[in-house]
Amino acid sequence: MTIRYGGPGVRIAGDGLVLREWERGDLAAMCELFDNPEVAYWTPLRAPFDLVAAEAYYDAAHTDNGRIHLAITTDGEQPLGEVMLNEKTGALGYAVGPAHRGQGLAARSLGLLTNYAHEVLGLPRLILEIEPDNDASSSVARRCGYTLTDLPPNQVMDKGRDLILLTWQHLA
Repeated sequence: MTIRYGGPGVRIAGDGLVLREWERGDLAAMCELFDNPEVAYWTPLRAPFDLVAAEAYYDAAHTDNGRIHLAITTDGEQPLGEVMLNEKTGALGYAVGPAHRGQGLAARSLGLLTNYAHEVLGLPRLILEIEPDNDASSSVARRCGYTLTDLPPNQVMDKGRDLILLTWQHLA
């Protein structure tokens, strides 16, 4: 794993991927990746995810809010999805555009960001919150060494839908 920070932000390379901060030139790609019913269903991303939503998301991702939002790329250029980390809570999340699924991008990017969070940021415990019927996301969590905790499910309301979220953890 190669890590660069400072300058234009965090950049993590390894396992055939380059994770980099979103750039303003990525707005159209963000719309293509995230304006999808399945992405809207499983993530808190706004729907429809149009250019206005992309601009708002980009602006929020570039505030000092304790979160790292990284575009998933194989070449350092073309975004294929996103992986994010809330440094305050240790919570991670990910989304891969529908056209780019089945390539292990979610697991590889989650693995890289997990290592970064433990090794560089020194976070001892990382968490994922996943709905019980989200088999794809649960599979990614297992492949990256996350384990289901015995914490009670977290109940939240998102986009008018009641969610039950199970907590998965990865310890340093």
